[in-house]
Amino acid sequence: MAKVSPQTLTIIFNLQRRLVELIDQAKTAEYDLFEDYGETEETIPELEQLQNGGERLRNPYSRLATLTLAIAEAQPIAPSAMINLLSQTIEQASVTADAVEATTQESKRIWNLP
Repeated sequence: MAKVSPQTLTIIFNLQRRLVELIDQAKTAEYDLFEDYGETEETIPELEQLQNGGERLRNPYSRLATLTLAIAEAQPIAPSAMINLLSQTIEQASVTADAVEATTQESKRIWNLP
C-alpha cells in the first residue's frame, strides 16, 4: 500500500501542463499550416501527423488525471499496483510528449511556421 508523494504530485501537474501546452502547439501548427498552404498532396501527411500528435497527448493527460483522482479517493492508503500504474503512465507520458514535441518542431521548421 502506498500514497502519492508531494514530489510525484508536482511531477504529475507539471507534466499535465506540458501535455496541454504541447497539444496547443500541435494544433496551432496544424492550423497555421492549413491556413498558409491549404490542404494539398504535400501538406496532408503533415496535417495528419500534427493532428495525431495532439490526439496522442490527450490519452496520457486523461490517464494521469484519472489515476491521480482514483489514488486520492483511495486514501489514506492506495493499492501499490495503482501507484505502479501511475509511475508507468508518467514515464510513458514523458516519452510521448518528447516525441510529439520533436515532430511538431520539425514540422514547423520544414514549413517555416511560427
